[in-house]
Amino acid sequence: MADLPILSVRNLTTSFLSGGVWKSVVRDVSFDVRPGETVAIVGESGSGKSVTSLSIMRLLAPGFSRIEGSILLNDRDLLALSEKEMRGVRGNEASMIFQEPMTSLNPIFTIGRQICEVLTRHKGMSRQEARAETIRLLEKVRIPNAGARFNDYPHQFSGGMRQRVMIAMALASRPRLLIADEPTTALDVTIQGQILDLIKVLQEEEDMSVLFITHDMGVVAEIADRTVVMYRGQQVEAGPTDEIFQRGQHPYTRALLAAVPRLGSMQGRKWPTRFPVVDIATGETMEPSEVAGTVARGMTPILAVKNLVARFPVRSGILGRQTGSVHAVENLSFDLFQGETLSLVGESGCGKSTTGRSILRLVEPTDGEIHLDGYDILRLDQPGLRRMRKSVQMIFQDPFSSLNPRMKVGSTIAEPFVKHKLGTAGQAREKACDLLEQVGLSSTMMDRYPHEFSGGQRQRIAIARALSLDPKVIVADESVSALDVSIKAQVCNLLLDLQQRLNLAFLFISHDMAVVERVSHRVAVMYLGEIIEIGPRAAIFDNPQHDYTKKLMAAVPVPDTARRGIRRNISNDELRSPVRPVGYQPPARTYRHVSEGHLVQIA
Repeated sequence: MADLPILSVRNLTTSFLSGGVWKSVVRDVSFDVRPGETVAIVGESGSGKSVTSLSIMRLLAPGFSRIEGSILLNDRDLLALSEKEMRGVRGNEASMIFQEPMTSLNPIFTIGRQICEVLTRHKGMSRQEARAETIRLLEKVRIPNAGARFNDYPHQFSGGMRQRVMIAMALASRPRLLIADEPTTALDVTIQGQILDLIKVLQEEEDMSVLFITHDMGVVAEIADRTVVMYRGQQVEAGPTDEIFQRGQHPYTRALLAAVPRLGSMQGRKWPTRFPVVDIATGETMEPSEVAGTVARGMTPILAVKNLVARFPVRSGILGRQTGSVHAVENLSFDLFQGETLSLVGESGCGKSTTGRSILRLVEPTDGEIHLDGYDILRLDQPGLRRMRKSVQMIFQDPFSSLNPRMKVGSTIAEPFVKHKLGTAGQAREKACDLLEQVGLSSTMMDRYPHEFSGGQRQRIAIARALSLDPKVIVADESVSALDVSIKAQVCNLLLDLQQRLNLAFLFISHDMAVVERVSHRVAVMYLGEIIEIGPRAAIFDNPQHDYTKKLMAAVPVPDTARRGIRRNISNDELRSPVRPVGYQPPARTYRHVSEGHLVQIA
């Protein structure tokens, strides 16, 4: 490996203008990235790692930010370049993948046009060449039916698919340096595994260097040659990844490693188990405790779903005739009992979120039966639907978009209580105060707005709002997928505590198998709208039967640096399209009984 680094950062200090005063958020950070090397910057939200990457690319607002120090890319000082010269650097020499693809993709242009623009501007390709290369890139990041989806818009893709589009766009011009800012945070484990493989392969082919920003220590172990640990804007530890993992010196480094959920850590435990509580100041870890349940299995389920079908029409042509259907959910059946957590797991597009939304009638199912706490949900009129929703509430994946930015959090939490006329405005405010305390926040925060809270705090506010109607069932749709490891652990512990205290039933929708293993009583694995395996948590994780279940588990990142050379080679055939022609009838499915409550679909 060459001694001369591609990127050399020295004494980087970034400040923002606030109230007429310059406040530094990144202080005295120094590191190198050499050719073909991957350097990970790891830390939690607010540690300054994303500001570091934006400073390198000079993407901060010039009037309100100040970047000091030295940033050399291929021996050129980026801080000395004009904005026009920087535009030539971005995309050609250095490219960046952002965490949130929906805000990075232009909603009014097709994804094909947006990727083609990179190729025509930076590579001088013709429109035909750019189209062919764009389709090749989309296939490489596992977009099903890439050619047919060239003219689709960002809103027509799932969150995971939008992130893959962003990765394809960043890789289009084959940059020497790729800055990846949390690129796999909200992705399915199999997609995450393939993206990590893809980055490794491109590094070998192009001698590309990667600056990988993440809070997932499992990803760091698998991809990084060297690691920089950041805490509150400062670099607290740096060195070869092996040394950081085996002999980490700083308490915060040890705390990060301790908070990582490890697949297989629940062997021998009967009940869901809290995550370890880590003291950041000392790095000491308190042993987790089991949450003994009172699952009323054998009695009438609080939620019963039978033969649920959800399909969406696909229209094409000038007249917009229906040419097919997206079979999002196909003949799905399960029961959920009081005090139980049933986890639905699977990749983006498997139908798990559509299932959750169908239960609340946020999506209208095509067929089937849903019985909830005595309600036949699919037969309810609007007043009945309103009454039913007191029994079931939903926690969404992104708390920022699900909270009204113009409403104070106290009013947000109290609103369902007021709308359902469960008491006076004073009682609603008292309820909101009590709920904030229950989710680990202070009642003095009632008059703040959502933007004044961190991501983890906003998710706690969303949980408080869901509890305001005293529901019996909560649908948690990817509610911890984008959170830092320690915040994820805190929110999961909160959900387990609330379940034990209030005897709640959770439908926990997730793609994070390590988290699912800790919080679940039972697990249902979904693939292309169908449940392919269902059973008690221990049965699924200790004795998986379906090939797809095994692949999901094999793709989970493990915080072990010995796995750095691993290649999963996940087949593109796994993620087939759920679009079917008009009149298609799915085949009848049969299930094999493996053990008590453990069923697996027979291919």
